[in-house]
Amino acid sequence: MTFSWRRRRGKIAAAKAIGQEMELTIPSHFRCPISLDLMKDPVTLSTGITYDRDSIEKWIEAGKVTCPVTNQVLRNFDQIPNHSIRKMIQDWCVANKSYGVERIPTPRIPISRYEVSEICARMEAAARCGDARKLQELLVKTKNSAKESEHNKRCIVANGVGSALAESFESFARFSVEENEDLIKEILSALTWTFPADRDGVSRLKSAVSLRCMARLLKAEDDLSSRQNAVCVLRDLVSADQGCIDGLMGIEGVEEALFQIVKVPICPKATKASLVVINYMISSADKGEKAALRFVQMGLISLILEVLVDGDKSVCEKALGVMDTICSCKQGRESANENALTVPLLVKKILRVSDVATELAISTLWKLCMGENESALVEAVQLGAFQKLLVVLQIGSGERIKDKVTDLLKLMNLYRDKLDCFDSSMGFKYIKRSN
Repeated sequence: MTFSWRRRRGKIAAAKAIGQEMELTIPSHFRCPISLDLMKDPVTLSTGITYDRDSIEKWIEAGKVTCPVTNQVLRNFDQIPNHSIRKMIQDWCVANKSYGVERIPTPRIPISRYEVSEICARMEAAARCGDARKLQELLVKTKNSAKESEHNKRCIVANGVGSALAESFESFARFSVEENEDLIKEILSALTWTFPADRDGVSRLKSAVSLRCMARLLKAEDDLSSRQNAVCVLRDLVSADQGCIDGLMGIEGVEEALFQIVKVPICPKATKASLVVINYMISSADKGEKAALRFVQMGLISLILEVLVDGDKSVCEKALGVMDTICSCKQGRESANENALTVPLLVKKILRVSDVATELAISTLWKLCMGENESALVEAVQLGAFQKLLVVLQIGSGERIKDKVTDLLKLMNLYRDKLDCFDSSMGFKYIKRSN
């Protein structure tokens, strides 16, 4: 609430100048039937009931199709501003100003899907004729509108702005990146929150000219913001259409640029996005093994282990995902086995981060221990992996990881009695307490 009042059982207490407390009751028809708070932006549904816009939008977005008060099925989801109620609320606020009540400002009219469609059409027209100035004006208008409210932002994203921006990005990248660099960077920034959901928009972003432009910005060492935006859009792109991976890997310097974003972090968001793109590249059916070899030669294994030392939950999950994928190839396993931190960190992450991280750590450990590398198996046993895996088996896990756990336990059991490392008192210490 924007008010400086204290609420007491549905009433508002405001201190008078002399220090006494006066109780001020909000008229019932000024309250939103959902939140029971004073309405800031009253809107009326097709059933004739008035709600605060924010409350009824959340109701509808939750998948509800009925009016909360009447329980009637809504004929449509149109929300008509109730100017008379809003004016009455504002007059009431002014009349009670002496009690500390602040006047609710007149809300801005939210953007409609028809306005968004018009903006998209004008963006596409400006892109086709290369009108950078007009596109810049529309882009500023769109960003400012999105900043006004979450409603506007959701409406903009849901009604095709991402596709219009994708077309604009491809068009101006084709015209001249140097001449339109600032505009291209702004479009890329907007694409981080308006990424197109339709096939046409994705197709434009995965075109050769668009990928080359994003790769160019990805390698711009003196522009951290553009590098972050480029890697975030690439993450969304490869997640939406893995068919762009081959085209991306064909651009010189992309692997090095992604590696540098992880090595010299810009922010956690960029690090996670880069790890996701790397994982898609090394898991590619056609060129994945070659990409994995290049990343291994750059020192990706050591870099991933550094990330695992102090990374947060999400970063660790993505780093372990890369480690698991890269250890699917022989060069990856050899590089991992050469690093003294590999097995200790994998064992440490089991049951310490999340269920996803546990499964990935176990999968990677399985790949390292199921080969001819006996030292990795012995080290894992000495570090307590046997006990942890028993706990994983006891608390339940997916069928795929269950088979790997069983395989590892069978192998480790051969060494457990020979090594002075088994402590039965460890028991269930790794099981998380129920909330």
